[in-house]
Amino acid sequence: MTEPLPQRTSADSRAALLSAFLPGLGQFTQQRYGQGLACLTITLALMAATGGLSLVSGRAAEVFFFMLLVLPWWTIQSYDAYLGPSDQQPDLLRTWRAVWEQGHDIRFLGALFLLSAVNDSVIILSNPEYLLPFFCTKPAGLVGIASKALSPVLHTAVGLGFLRLRRWSFFLYLLYATYGMTNAMVNLTCFGPGRVRNTLLITLAVFTVYIVWRRRCFGETVDLKRPTSFDR
Repeated sequence: MTEPLPQRTSADSRAALLSAFLPGLGQFTQQRYGQGLACLTITLALMAATGGLSLVSGRAAEVFFFMLLVLPWWTIQSYDAYLGPSDQQPDLLRTWRAVWEQGHDIRFLGALFLLSAVNDSVIILSNPEYLLPFFCTKPAGLVGIASKALSPVLHTAVGLGFLRLRRWSFFLYLLYATYGMTNAMVNLTCFGPGRVRNTLLITLAVFTVYIVWRRRCFGETVDLKRPTSFDR
């Protein structure tokens, strides 16, 4: 069994907002100068790596790296500023334990799904003539509208469920991942490889492995072989 989290000495919303604006700034206001400098340095290094990756692999790889590494780190260091200094263990270790044990990493993924839903909706509304590949076809009319609407609808439902760590959202995500992977693989055989299609496959694979690994965060323990209930 894991030890209970140590009680934080304060909750500093102002410091969290400052660190969300500029990584490390909230820690500086709390006189945690070494921590603040470390947060700023790590963020700058990750941003530089993101820019370098864009030059080598293109925009899609840059966005993927930013969403999976830079943005989570930015959020964690802001949460560290919110928790304030710890008098029982290193601050970042305390912060990561809080993120891990309270399922904030899953909530972050939920926020990404909601952001993706908004992005999908904007793209669909801005390009109404675009026909989305759907299992080796490009349906038009009502079927085409339904196939395009499926993505933002699923993203919204999964995102909201993840934010609240609901068990049903885990199973809904598995359904979404199965649909997404199958559709992408079928389209790959028909239309050939593409940057968006390849990025989708990689992202789904990474997300699915991680979410299955963290399935015990969802409201109650989820056993893929034999679901059982447990105390909330």
